[in-house]
Amino acid sequence: MRELSRLSGSHPTQRTSAASVNDKKDEGLLADLPRIDFLYLSEPDMIRAGVTDMPRCIDALEEMFGLLHTGDYRMAGGSNNSHGAIVVFPEDSPFPDMPKPTVDRRFMAMPAYLGGSFRTAGMKWYGSNIANRDKGLPRSILTFVLNDVDTGAPLAMMSANLLSAYRTGAVPGVGARHLARKDSRVVGLVGPGVMARTSLAAFMNECPLIDTVKIKGRGQANLDAFRAWAAQTYPQLAVEVVGTEEEAVRGSDIASFCASVATGDPSIYPTVRREWVKPGAFLSMPAPCNTDEGMIADDIRKVLDFTGMYEAYLEELPAPRHVHVPAVGVRWFDLIEEGRLSRADLQDLGAIVAGDTPGRQNDEEIIILSVGGMAVEDVAWGTMVYRNAVAQGIGVKLNLWEEPALK
Repeated sequence: MRELSRLSGSHPTQRTSAASVNDKKDEGLLADLPRIDFLYLSEPDMIRAGVTDMPRCIDALEEMFGLLHTGDYRMAGGSNNSHGAIVVFPEDSPFPDMPKPTVDRRFMAMPAYLGGSFRTAGMKWYGSNIANRDKGLPRSILTFVLNDVDTGAPLAMMSANLLSAYRTGAVPGVGARHLARKDSRVVGLVGPGVMARTSLAAFMNECPLIDTVKIKGRGQANLDAFRAWAAQTYPQLAVEVVGTEEEAVRGSDIASFCASVATGDPSIYPTVRREWVKPGAFLSMPAPCNTDEGMIADDIRKVLDFTGMYEAYLEELPAPRHVHVPAVGVRWFDLIEEGRLSRADLQDLGAIVAGDTPGRQNDEEIIILSVGGMAVEDVAWGTMVYRNAVAQGIGVKLNLWEEPALK
């Protein structure tokens, strides 16, 4: 298949496993302690180091899900399962220079440690404002810092928009590997942005018989850009622009909601209705999503990317939590509190990856996956890209100090 690297003009990259370079003390950047050097990886450096290698990204995140299941990880918060720490702004402030709470206006830190063959820690940091698009910028501007877990010293500082985009798409890819029908041919996407592209790349990797994509979007420019990208990257695909969410879902073997929607009013989140969904469909939801009553029935398998993160939301946010976090899995927990679902109705992707819970069991079952995004994903893929960069001599080595002034 063609690499999704065409999205950003990437070149093919040598694949290097995490285990194959683990014995290099994270590539020698800490070998001359107390001197500390670290790598700076710009977006072009990240592309050269393989950040757009979706097959390897899916493999890395599948390994990560196994570590989540066994407990060899840590994230933020008292439960070690928090999505991150967020700074938001008030509607009214006595300080005239304080930013206004426009849509997606926030700053957020997402730290994590991941064990196994990774054994690194890191933090994604981002500022976000949907008004950035009027300035020709992405909604979110992301950086990622990777750290040595023994000393705490930085190993790398990375441009992270592509890192985040590809790890986000790879989670639906892991889901498709275990939960989608392998003979899937039709994909329906709501939202033609980057998330749709990376999700489609992951689906193509796991279900190579896909031959048709239905895409629903709001703006013609974004639809045209998606069609141009798809024609260049996957010329074998028939791309059909549809006008409604129903048309995107109905008849699709795989469907995914990838549209950015303002958080706060679940009634405006894209909604899946049971009557639209064909037997055997796999639904991957990495963006705001709601469901009708039919989609919460017992015959619909409901899978969380990681149960612990949703349980952390129970401690951190007031009910109903779907108002604050638009992931469909958050709605499931709201329904549990209302007595309309039970915890036993929900399954965990890590348990499925580990083989403790079955994956797809027949060609008729309908499965919906909630994708919430986690810092361990950035650590997993960031570690792999960093190690590729060191192995290939990519990036700029920067000096933190020759010797610390404070000891």
